[in-house]
Amino acid sequence: MSRKVGIIGMGHVGSTTAHGLIAQGAFDDYVLIDTNETKVTADMTDFQDAAMNIHHHANIIMNDYDALADADVVISALGDIALQDNLDADRFAELIFTAKQVPLVAEELKRVGFAGVLIVITNPVDVVTSLFQHYSGLPKERVIGTGTLLDTARMKRAVGQHFQVNPRSVYGYNLGEHGNSQFTAWSQVRIKGQSIVDIAPVELLEDLAKESIMGGHRVFYGKKYTSYGIASAAIRLALAVVSDSYEELPVSVYYEKYQTYLSYPAIVGRQGIIEQVQLSLTEEEEAKLEASANYIKKKFAETLSK
Repeated sequence: MSRKVGIIGMGHVGSTTAHGLIAQGAFDDYVLIDTNETKVTADMTDFQDAAMNIHHHANIIMNDYDALADADVVISALGDIALQDNLDADRFAELIFTAKQVPLVAEELKRVGFAGVLIVITNPVDVVTSLFQHYSGLPKERVIGTGTLLDTARMKRAVGQHFQVNPRSVYGYNLGEHGNSQFTAWSQVRIKGQSIVDIAPVELLEDLAKESIMGGHRVFYGKKYTSYGIASAAIRLALAVVSDSYEELPVSVYYEKYQTYLSYPAIVGRQGIIEQVQLSLTEEEEAKLEASANYIKKKFAETLSK
């Protein structure tokens, strides 16, 4: 049976995600959707030309929501990156645009009967993931945001560079909002077989947390968008779904305790969220998680009330 993915929004992130999936042969059919028909047509032609030098075949369909009816995965990468260029690096700046687009896209997904897994990249991702679930009516476990999967990668890069170890050998998470209220749960971070809190002073942990955030800022303000890091996170999540990998990932999921979407580790497979991992956080970390959850809930409620 063929595997199908839809990507809605073919900007920097959407096109990078599509290329990464095509290059890996992750799916057979790719449905590319964007309101800028000239851009998505150019992408389709470019991918078809690239296929001559790629070992995996890709069937590409353009701007056809009906083709998403039997898709395994749909990825929302829609957005207006120009709005993100603000002094506070506030991801909520894009909400003025994305809050209007989500109901339109969700209605199309409902109309065609999409029943796969919806992966949300669109910022502010926790609120937008909440909006997609609200408007689409899809089960909560089938609507997932990339959340702090990228922020966790940035934290691991900072820790790995400091301790001179491959970042893939750093274990732990950033939790909460994919935004300014996120935090690194240092009680969960392990390196070289040890808890990092046992080998690193508080001042160093503060510096590493700051570096994991500033790294993302340097990427954005250096080229006015981010692409490779977030696209790789979306690709990893899509592969976890389509391959039914039961992989543990810190992604934006509906967290029942606080009744909102936020980033927390979960087991991901073909049905979406298979199981939420239960962490033993410190009191301080739990308080930070609750504060982040309350902030997301507040923004979600404000958006619905407009």
